[in-house]
Amino acid sequence: MATASPPLASGRKAKDIISAARESLAKMIGGQPQDIIFTSGGTESNNLVIHSVLRHFHKAHASEGDTAERRLLEEGATPHFVTCTVEHDSIRLPLEHLVEEQVAAVTFVPVSKVNGQAEADDILAAIRPATCLVTIMLANNETGVIMPIPELGQRIAALNQQRVASGLPRVLLHTDAAQALGKRRVDVRDLGVDFLTIVGHKLYGPRIGALYVRGLGERTPLYPMLFGGGQERGFRPGTENTPMIAGLGKAAELVTENCEAYEAHMRAVRDYLEARLVAEFNRKIHFNSQFPGTERLPNTCNFSIRGPQLQGRLVLARCRTLLASVGAACHSDQGDRPSPVLLSCGIPADVARNALRLSVGRSTTRAEVDLVVQDLKQAVARLEGQA
Repeated sequence: MATASPPLASGRKAKDIISAARESLAKMIGGQPQDIIFTSGGTESNNLVIHSVLRHFHKAHASEGDTAERRLLEEGATPHFVTCTVEHDSIRLPLEHLVEEQVAAVTFVPVSKVNGQAEADDILAAIRPATCLVTIMLANNETGVIMPIPELGQRIAALNQQRVASGLPRVLLHTDAAQALGKRRVDVRDLGVDFLTIVGHKLYGPRIGALYVRGLGERTPLYPMLFGGGQERGFRPGTENTPMIAGLGKAAELVTENCEAYEAHMRAVRDYLEARLVAEFNRKIHFNSQFPGTERLPNTCNFSIRGPQLQGRLVLARCRTLLASVGAACHSDQGDRPSPVLLSCGIPADVARNALRLSVGRSTTRAEVDLVVQDLKQAVARLEGQA
């Protein structure tokens, strides 16, 4: 396979494929192609944002001029990040590492137990003079709850006008949109974000990712974590994975064309699933992500079947058809420990321990839902029969 760099016909073709994919991703999120950088996945994209903002804090504060920024550095101010308690580990763990290394301070804003959201008022209240980044996911991967990113974008933009006037640095805004893309329309202009993380396999693409950076290198800083051949304009060097990038571009194209249809189908099937669960299990069912007045993703159903011997892991082990997880699918090996995300949302520990997260897809049918509910019913009967 040709790389996109050599001036050969095959190289030019690879370069054209990558350019077309970049345009498809930009169109999907309402951005500009030059603001898209390809990465290996969501974890790299999220780490790249945190790394870049930390570098920029020190670089900006070391510049000449008697500004409030420079005085922050002279006074020993530590770069400060704001996030929330239900973020993916690829945000939480890098930030916790910076705290352990004593190179940054982090505020983890609790989500509301009323609506499951990280509320804009609480996030704004956590911002300090040395705050350099607010990073809040667009939709939670376990509950499907949509976070108030458009409101945050507007309010942080207004705050930044005041900060710049007083010589303080702008607060940058990042959202990890991994879970939301392909399930609802996402537009960076509406969100008002500086960074947005894209993950291919969450939208039926290959396991590769991308990062949107508003005004890349001009308005918004990005500093490479790797150094090498200069690919991706030096922001993310390494030989381009052209086939995977092409696949991601095609997945984005399909989302742009069909997002509303995908969303309507998933919502209808998910709602049917929840109605069937209530019909079969009645009061034993507790829905862990239904918060009054809060929007959630159309595909996600997080629920518990109440009972002392009905822990989610045990129920799944006795299912013969259903494939699901008890929490985040990428690290669902936590045994019977209740999900920290659900606990943060105010779900009681005994209920959270029984949680199952089901996701419907673009092709999931009502007939398949019926099979799954019957499978769950039989699994529960087996467990209760052992008691």
